[in-house]
Amino acid sequence: MLGPVTFSEHRFAITGGLLAAAMVGGSVPISGLLVDFPLFTGQSVRYAIGAVLIALWAYGRRARIKLPKLRDVPALVTVVVVGMLGFNAAMIGAQRFAEPGLVAAVLGGSPLVLATVAPLLTRRRPAVRTLLGAGVVVSGVVVLSGGGSWTGPGLVLAVVTMLSEAGFTLFAVGVVGRLGGLSVALWCHVIAAVGGAVLAGVFEPVRGPSGRETAALLTVAVLTVVAFVLWYQSVAVLGADRAGVLIGMMPAAGFAVSVVVGAQSFRWSGLAGVVMVGVGCVIGLLAPRRRAEVVAVAPKQNDVGVLRVDTDG
Repeated sequence: MLGPVTFSEHRFAITGGLLAAAMVGGSVPISGLLVDFPLFTGQSVRYAIGAVLIALWAYGRRARIKLPKLRDVPALVTVVVVGMLGFNAAMIGAQRFAEPGLVAAVLGGSPLVLATVAPLLTRRRPAVRTLLGAGVVVSGVVVLSGGGSWTGPGLVLAVVTMLSEAGFTLFAVGVVGRLGGLSVALWCHVIAAVGGAVLAGVFEPVRGPSGRETAALLTVAVLTVVAFVLWYQSVAVLGADRAGVLIGMMPAAGFAVSVVVGAQSFRWSGLAGVVMVGVGCVIGLLAPRRRAEVVAVAPKQNDVGVLRVDTDG
C-alpha cells in the first residue's frame, strides 16, 4: 500500500495534465502536414515509433511494464479503436466538411462530458464546481474557435471526434488502475501500430513519406508518447472528471502554435477564449474536497496502488 498523495504529486498531476493537453493541441497544426499522407499508414508509423520510444524509456528507467491479462484486452482495444485510430480518423474527416473552428468548438465539449459521465461511472454525483469549470472551458473554446460552418456530415463527424476524445479517458480508467499509465501507453501504441498497418494494407496504396511528412510523423510521435503517459498519470491522481477540464487547453495550445508558425492570424477573441479556458480549469480543479479511494501511480516505484486520500471531485 502506497502512502497518501502529497501536495507536490497533486501539483505534478495538474502540471502534467496541462502539458499533455497542450502537446496534443499544439500538434494539430503539425498533423496538418500529413493531410495528404495515407491515413492509416501514417497512424501505424507514428504509433510504432511511439511504442519503441516508450519501450526504450522504460528500459532506461528500469520501469516495470505489466503484461495485460485477458480482462484488460477489451479496454485496451477500445481505447485504441475509439480514442486513437477513431479519434484521428474522425477529426481529419470532419475537417473535410467543416471549418476547423467548428471542430475545435465541438471538441471543447469533452470536458463537460467527462465532468458529467466520469462520476456517474463510480456511482457519485458530479461535483457542481467541476461542472461549472467544464462549462466555462467549453464556452472559452467556442469563443476561441469562433464557431464555424459545416456541410454534409461535418457536424456529426465533429461530435464523433468529441465523443472519441472523451472515450480515450473514460474507457482507460479501469485498465490504468490495474496496469499503470506507462504500461497502458505501451500496449495501446503496439495495438494501434499493428491495427493501423492491417487497415493500411487493406484500404490504402503503399507509398513512403516525403521529407516534410517524415519530420511531422517523428514530431507527433514524440509528442503523443509524452502526452499519453502524462495524461493517464494525471487522470490517476485527479480523477477523470477533474482532469477533463484540462482538455480545454488543447484548442488553446493549437491556437497559440498556429499563430506562432503563421498558420493563422492573431485575434483578440482567441486571446479572450484562452483566458476563459484558464479560468474554467481553475474553477474545475478547486472542487470541494472529499474522502475517496483514488488509483494513483507511484512516481518512483513505477507501480500502482489504491490510496485513501483527500481529493477534489
